Amino acid sequence: MRHLYNLLLYILLPFLPLRLLWKSRKNPAYRRRIKERFGYLGIKPLASSIWVHAVSVGEVIAAVPLITELLKQYPNETIVVTTMTPTGADRIQKNFWGRVLQIYVPYDYPFAVKRFLHYTNPSILIIMETELWPNILHYTHLRQVPVILANARLAAKSFAGYQKVKQFTKEMLSAITVIAARSEIDAKRFMALGKDAKDIVVTGNVKFDICLPEDIKSEASLLRERLGKERPIWVAASTHKNEEEKVLAGAKLINKIIPQALLVLVPRHPERFTEVYELCRSKGFNTIRFSTHEPCVKETQVVVADVMGQLLNIYAASDVAFVGGSLIAWGGHNLLEPAVLAKPVISGVNLEAFAEIAELLSKAGALFKVKSENGLAAYVIQLLQDKILRAEYGKRALRVVNEHRGATAKLLNIVKKMIDV
Repeated sequence: MRHLYNLLLYILLPFLPLRLLWKSRKNPAYRRRIKERFGYLGIKPLASSIWVHAVSVGEVIAAVPLITELLKQYPNETIVVTTMTPTGADRIQKNFWGRVLQIYVPYDYPFAVKRFLHYTNPSILIIMETELWPNILHYTHLRQVPVILANARLAAKSFAGYQKVKQFTKEMLSAITVIAARSEIDAKRFMALGKDAKDIVVTGNVKFDICLPEDIKSEASLLRERLGKERPIWVAASTHKNEEEKVLAGAKLINKIIPQALLVLVPRHPERFTEVYELCRSKGFNTIRFSTHEPCVKETQVVVADVMGQLLNIYAASDVAFVGGSLIAWGGHNLLEPAVLAKPVISGVNLEAFAEIAELLSKAGALFKVKSENGLAAYVIQLLQDKILRAEYGKRALRVVNEHRGATAKLLNIVKKMIDV
């Protein structure tokens, strides 16, 4: 089966550079460091390394506490962190500038994977969540490198897909030493796909171990001054195409009741920053871009946050948070970032990717779920008008985060046992 997979990969090979160039039209970072994606790293071979793979921003955020601990406990080891997307790479560089070796993960061609392994010489591979690449797993396993699938999740849709190629999936899973599953449900699904129960450990969700920067309070205070200290501020974060229209329709309703309310709109993908800015203006909003440092005056209605790595500061400087990817059929985004900052959390109902976290927040009465812009507007208005209510829901959200911390420590124990043999 893997040979057929490789045949299909080689058929697609001539089109990969073209795909990167196409994507670079909106995000120029895709045309940089292309050689890395084929295993040409431009470094001398390492004596050894600890390899952590986190495909994009969400996985990077989950990996930050683990990488931080690995740097502390293995100061003489090179930590290699691979990502697939430029946004993930940027997040790693901003969190660990100069302390880790950030590289784009090689495309899953045998020649690229073998070249990458030759230069990085990993003593262990830690894959965040469920990023399964047959050749990476195969050739890493051939080198007798232990592989941990960390914070492993298997949504119902993904599980159904893997079941259609169950034998191929079983072959991939056999190359994984330990699966550190988020939940019992995830563990049972991996077992149903053929992984031995003795190789699966339920560690919980490392996303609950989110770390806040030491300067978060001071940065948030400065940002609040810039946006308007006395203004009610709400953020719509990680929004997608066709979702911003609903958010802006909600903003119209909110501004009718609270004219001074300010929306900070944070698109999920940087290549859409200009598109979203133009959308806001076309809808009649007095809009500025965060990156231009244009003054946020009382007439400003929307700030498009066209910057990377500022979302936590924006959450901290706001009063109410809406987390996007949830008013459309996307599956949601990280609800824990506003929760750890004790902000009241609103989302849409499409939360398949964060079903476990959403359920915990909902049971604690710490999540407002809405189906439309009308519901979004109603909750934002209610929360912006009631400081005591905001504080109560923020406390509930933070309590959920604190009650479920600890997965990173469990995962680190597994890693140490494998490294320190």
